[in-house]
Amino acid sequence: MYPLLFRAVLSRFDPEFAHHAAMAVIRVLGVRPFSWITRAVTAPQPHQRVSALGLAFDSPFGVAAGFDKNAVGVRGLGALGFGHVEVGTITAIPQDGNPRPRLFRLVPDRAVINRMGFNNAGADAAARRLAKLRRRRPQTIIGVNIGKSRVVEVENATADYVSSATKLAPLADYLAVNVSSPNTPGLRGLQAVETLAPLLRAVQEAAGKTPLLVKIAPDLPDDEIVAIARLAVAEGLDGIIAHNTTIERSGLTSDPTVIEAAGAGGLSGAPLRERSMEVLRLVRTAVPREFCVISVGGVETASDVQERLDAGATLVQGYTAFLYRGPFWARQINRGLRR
Repeated sequence: MYPLLFRAVLSRFDPEFAHHAAMAVIRVLGVRPFSWITRAVTAPQPHQRVSALGLAFDSPFGVAAGFDKNAVGVRGLGALGFGHVEVGTITAIPQDGNPRPRLFRLVPDRAVINRMGFNNAGADAAARRLAKLRRRRPQTIIGVNIGKSRVVEVENATADYVSSATKLAPLADYLAVNVSSPNTPGLRGLQAVETLAPLLRAVQEAAGKTPLLVKIAPDLPDDEIVAIARLAVAEGLDGIIAHNTTIERSGLTSDPTVIEAAGAGGLSGAPLRERSMEVLRLVRTAVPREFCVISVGGVETASDVQERLDAGATLVQGYTAFLYRGPFWARQINRGLRR
């Protein structure tokens, strides 16, 4: 039903407008009694509970960063059946992001190209919202994804990350360091091991007891992915998120003129499935069994999530297929996972 509605009606709307409209509905679903009603039909089964990062996740399946940039829809997303919500990417300094249009659908590929540019209200605003959420004792695990402020030079990135971590780590169930978005100039250069190591040490000190993970890009050579995974273990991090969007455009079936018109940005969705599995297997071979690995990219169905879990993922995240599969996507996945 929803795919037909999407193709006939929703796909006609500007993608960013449609996202904001959907988020307004999700926020309503997080308010009682709507949250009770929604949760009654979407709640994961007890056997799906996962222990990771010293936390109890109701389901291994959660929302990737980018969907709820400002921590405004956590309760609604939890009501829809997601086991955790990773908010952000949040920067120390508020920023508008890149000029519009900056979000593009590739419907034949069930994919999206975005160059949002970390548009968010900043760490102070996020801290206020998260503090309010904490007072209400949400059931959903909340991860906080932090990135570099665009106006901050790359050589000053560490202090910028530390500023965000200091404000947000005490309010997060886990903290994720994003050094892999393709939409902030110079950011991916921070993934070089010699640059990444001191940054992670500084953020880890600021994060205190809050579990810390790093999010990497799929476009890195395999040996660099392994090197970062080993670095994360050596530095005492709690996990890796593999992975962010890609700048690759190979293998797409959408009209080349549509792809060209969309321009630069990160590609997400179904086309990432194969590379995402490759990155997951690379990371898992380089880290201990108990090390948390969150797999992201190309996830659409319960069998996709199960495949990631069977390949060694501790948790799995999705985002793009939410646009194509509708509001009960998490419920479909939770119901489809094996016992």
